[in-house]
Amino acid sequence: MILTLLHTSPAHIPVFDALRDAGHPELTLRHVVREDLLVRAGETGPDSVAEDVRELLVAAERDGADTVLCTCSSIGGVAEELAPALGVPVLRVDRPMAALAVAAGDRIAVVATVHSTFAPTVALVEEEGARAGRAVDVRTVFVDGAWERFLAGDRDGYLDRIAAAVDSVADADAIVLAQASMTDAAGRARTALPVLSSPRPGLDAAATECAAAKKA
Repeated sequence: MILTLLHTSPAHIPVFDALRDAGHPELTLRHVVREDLLVRAGETGPDSVAEDVRELLVAAERDGADTVLCTCSSIGGVAEELAPALGVPVLRVDRPMAALAVAAGDRIAVVATVHSTFAPTVALVEEEGARAGRAVDVRTVFVDGAWERFLAGDRDGYLDRIAAAVDSVADADAIVLAQASMTDAAGRARTALPVLSSPRPGLDAAATECAAAKKA
């Protein structure tokens, strides 16, 4: 089964390779990295990269992908919206995480290091709340200065800043780490609240979709 992953950072590749090796050895992963899409989405909005995303999805289907997983929360909604025009399923990595957050309660804190991530992630959590028949209270927490450390290759500094921001959150039922690159910060935080990240549940969902696509 072939799963194509659309990334906006090469840092995500080893994360998903490790998750595949640990839980889904049946999957063949094909990684496509387009860092420029995140930059442009941040500058001019996610819709501005829709045509580029469409071309990448079409290419993935042409190259034999059974399913495509977009690992970037800033453009995941764009990829998901383009799915009906394709012959293969297209998933956004953060939807299963959002569903888990809503299942944990009505008060959700969304933590991000890039401002462009907030709007699509908040909308997604609210959408999952509506699916569950509940209104959810979503608030955002921006980790100032963290992304600059990520871009400079300071992984520890990046994760430590995120963990500190997570530990500052109170009065929430769940904390959502809005970007896949933030995942390992959960292990550094001391909060007793559930801290949710997208890679593992996202890959699990994509593996299930791949299996269904193969049987169809």
